[in-house]
Amino acid sequence: MKMKLYCMGESGNSYKAALPLELSGLAWEPVWVDFFGGETRSAEFRKNINALGEVPLLIDGDLKLAQSGVIQSYVTEKTGQFGGGNSEERREVQMWVLWDNHKLSSQAGVTRFMMNFLPPEKRPEPVINFMLGRLKGVYAVLNEALKGREWLVGDAPTMADFSCCGYLYYPEPFGFERKEWPEIDRWLGNIAALDGWKHPYDLMPGSPSDRAK
Repeated sequence: MKMKLYCMGESGNSYKAALPLELSGLAWEPVWVDFFGGETRSAEFRKNINALGEVPLLIDGDLKLAQSGVIQSYVTEKTGQFGGGNSEERREVQMWVLWDNHKLSSQAGVTRFMMNFLPPEKRPEPVINFMLGRLKGVYAVLNEALKGREWLVGDAPTMADFSCCGYLYYPEPFGFERKEWPEIDRWLGNIAALDGWKHPYDLMPGSPSDRAK
């Protein structure tokens, strides 16, 4: 039986779960969630799918797992892949996953949403400018960490890479230009060269172009 990942293509947090699922070789399938239509905010979704009212949500038999980092840990638990080669590397992977959730994805996701998915008249420009300034410092930390390295931790891709790249392939503006960050640009190319890699809009259903039809 295939695992089901409740997700949507626009969600970088969903991508952080979907990408390692795809690269691991596990049997899974995406289930589109209509976030922009209010599905995650419905009482039915919160009761039957995810009480947290968000994506991603992984269902494997009777098991339900929310939060991308938890889903990533489960993929590693099931396959032995992407977790780091020794205890030191495993701790470092966890550090980057937590850093991403607190510093990178949280801020990039909110900024991208405000800049692209809110109606223009509702976009809080002072807040956006503040967030763009914070993100510049975050990108600088990641760019520096990747100097002289193919991957964030060890000699192979890990959940650290899949977590931190979650929002960085999206084309919509949110203060990130790959050409401005050469080490990040190179690293994103490494990830995209992995066998089975797919862009988030190809890996999961749902994209801005779908809503434009």
